[in-house]
Amino acid sequence: MAKICIVEDDTFLQGLLSTKLTTSGYEVMTVSDGNEAVKKIEEGKPALVLLDLMLPGTDGFDVLAGIRENDEFKNLPVIVFSNLSEDVDISRAKELGATEFMIKSNFTLDELLEKVKSHVG
Repeated sequence: MAKICIVEDDTFLQGLLSTKLTTSGYEVMTVSDGNEAVKKIEEGKPALVLLDLMLPGTDGFDVLAGIRENDEFKNLPVIVFSNLSEDVDISRAKELGATEFMIKSNFTLDELLEKVKSHVG
């Protein structure tokens, strides 16, 4: 069973994502704060990270940079799942090593689940 880390400060959305992934057979860990995210990811060693960009404390861009600085996680799939949809934000996330960039309002939970499955099975 693959472990997925959800880094999302919206507790309602975090709950929806967590329920969807858990009922689909994944183990889920959640983090609500950017300051805690990199440490939790290093401790929990997930197979994939779902990362929001707008977080309290450290933003998702810095979290992504922190993940990629660790050699152990340089190939860890990170799906940025955000409402930021400007080209500059998408480009910045990809330059920092995002595997995928999904705009929250443009995808259903089923579509997100398919993206997760495509990276971790």
